[in-house]
Parts: sequence; C-alpha cells; structure tokens
Amino acid sequence: MRIRAAIGACALLAGCAAMSDPECRGADWYKLGERDALLYGLRPQIDQYAHLCGRHGVQASEKDYMAGWTDGHREGAIRVSGSECCGTR
Repeated sequence: MRIRAAIGACALLAGCAAMSDPECRGADWYKLGERDALLYGLRPQIDQYAHLCGRHGVQASEKDYMAGWTDGHREGAIRVSGSECCGTR
C-alpha cells in the first residue's frame, strides 16, 4: 500500500513542473494550452500556471491558454476518432 502511494505521489509531482521567471514572461499561452490538451490529458492546467507564474509577478493569460486548450482538445478528439466530432472549427 505504501509503495502505491509513493508511486502515485511521484507521478503527481512529475506533472507539476516549475516555471522560471523568463519562462513565465515569454510564455505563448495559446501554444501552451494547445500542447497541454494534445499531449498531457483532459484537464486544463491554467490554475497551476497562474499559481507558478504569480510567484514571479506574471499573470497567465487564461483567455489565450483556454483558446489553445480548446483547439488542442478538439484536434486530439479528431485524431482519436478520425473525424470531426465536436462541431465546426
């Protein structure tokens, strides 16, 4: 039971990469959202980015991130199903 908990904790921590000040300031929030949706799963991570970048005095652009995430999620669904499943682009 302890081993499972340790493995789960490691998996969660691996997904929480820190962002440096220059990364936050130079982030392309649209592309970051798109990448997160295509590669890393079903849930947006904007809250984590906002928290991490807030430490550096940088406000994450939720609007741009979510636009990219929405497009990436739609593209991921198309790739999986082989057709447009989620409405028009």
